[in-house]
Amino acid sequence: MDKLRHLYHQYHDFIMYAFFGGLTTLVNLVTFWVLHETSLHLGWALANTIAWFLSVTFAFFTNKTWVFQSPYTTASAFFKEMFWFFAARGVSYLADMAIMWVGIDLFHANAMLTKIVDQIVVILMNYVFSKWIFHSSDANTNIQESAEKKQEE
Repeated sequence: MDKLRHLYHQYHDFIMYAFFGGLTTLVNLVTFWVLHETSLHLGWALANTIAWFLSVTFAFFTNKTWVFQSPYTTASAFFKEMFWFFAARGVSYLADMAIMWVGIDLFHANAMLTKIVDQIVVILMNYVFSKWIFHSSDANTNIQESAEKKQEE
């Protein structure tokens, strides 16, 4: 049991990211499906953009709170994390749109199958970006706290 607990703590970030990443992917896929594949039948690019925005918003709060346990310290720190989170996800959004364009417009593949393949690539990119953002902001907070303590002394 201790070995399992040790493995859980060792891989906590990845386990939590996989769980909430799965939920985020579900938000993305269901939103895309509802907007593109049902009677709404929005174009794939608009449906994909809306799905991206909703899933990134969901991912920001779940990653911050439960995956990387990044504290809510100041409004400035919060908005800085949010800005960098959305900026990094913007990079993966470009990859997302490129994969969808190649799959749907060039290869005439099924939109949902293309979306599923697309999400595998995006998940991997987003994990790296999220880990960098939330862990680097922790480091910045620790540096600021250390500087404040030195000023108090």
